[in-house]
Order: sequence, then C-alpha cells, then structure tokens
Amino acid sequence: MKPHTPAIGVLALQGAFDVHALRLAELGADATLVRKPGQLAELDALVIPGGESTTFLKHLERSGFYEALNEFVHSKPVFGTCAGCILLASEVTNPHQRSLGVLDIDVERNAYGRQNDSSILTTETSLPGGPLEMVFIRAPRITRIASGIQVLARRDDSPVLVRQGRILASTFHPELSDDPRVHQLFLDIVQSSTT
Repeated sequence: MKPHTPAIGVLALQGAFDVHALRLAELGADATLVRKPGQLAELDALVIPGGESTTFLKHLERSGFYEALNEFVHSKPVFGTCAGCILLASEVTNPHQRSLGVLDIDVERNAYGRQNDSSILTTETSLPGGPLEMVFIRAPRITRIASGIQVLARRDDSPVLVRQGRILASTFHPELSDDPRVHQLFLDIVQSSTT
C-alpha cells in the first residue's frame, strides 16, 4: 500500500512562504499556500513562516483567520519558524503580544538585535548528519521551556530548535539554508501523526 502523501499548508500572508513550500515539495509533500481560513480544513499540517509577528496578527485578526488557525494548531502538526515560533509560544515579551499559546515556551522578540545584526551560524544539533546551518534574521530568543520540551539545537545556551509532540519550532529560518533536515523532521512528525 502506498503511504499517504501529507497535505501541508504554508501560511502565505508574509515571509518566505514560497521557499518553505518549495522545500516541502522537494521532500515529497503536497504543499499548498494558505491565504484563506477555509483552506485549513483540507490540510494534515501547517507551517507558519517568519515575517513580522505583529503584522501577522493584524492580518489574522482582520480576516477572521485567527480563530480558525487557533483551532487548527491545537489539533494538528504545526511548524513555526521565527515569527511563527513567536505566534505558537505561551508567552511573548519585548513587548508582550497575543499568541496562540500552543507551545509551552516563553519567547523574547528581536532578542538578537535589528536586521543588520542578522547572522548565519553553524552549530551542533541532535538531528543526524552533523552540525546544522542556521540563518537568524531579527530572531527571537526562547527564554523558558517547559519540562518535556525536546531541545534539538542551541545558540549559546538558548534553545533555537524545539519540539513538543506534534509541534516543531525554530527561532531561525531553515528554509534559507540548503540543509533539508529540519523540514524532513517536520514531515516525519506529520507522517507519524497521520498514520
């Protein structure tokens, strides 16, 4: 029997959503750009890309998207990168803002500085295959993780790639690296959740 090809949406309101979709498609997923809340019903999982988290919230609240997204993230696999990580967090500071609260972490926005403080680092990870390249752009910092959260990579002492069950989050942009391992991990999470 042929395995199910997961239908993974990429929230396409801002950020490098097209690059996420391309990476997922290269790895064998059925990737869809999501611009309307009704599209969520057709999906097995969702990627919330980077961008500017307050702008994300304005788009979501203006179109009635927030409620549908909130319901989705509490029941299906989700991967949040940078601003997506912020939106998934339990608590957001610098300044405080509303979030979906599905991932039991606290996040400080823009913790590593402004746009010109962006950086590309290579650091150890628990993912197979050696060190991982990470692209940080106005990145948030995870300042607290609950027990049971799996830390898969760190920048100095701060977690930068975390997993809580069916939820994956990174404070960096894995779609801007040639390394597909983070997206592959999400596909593995999705596959194990839908079989």
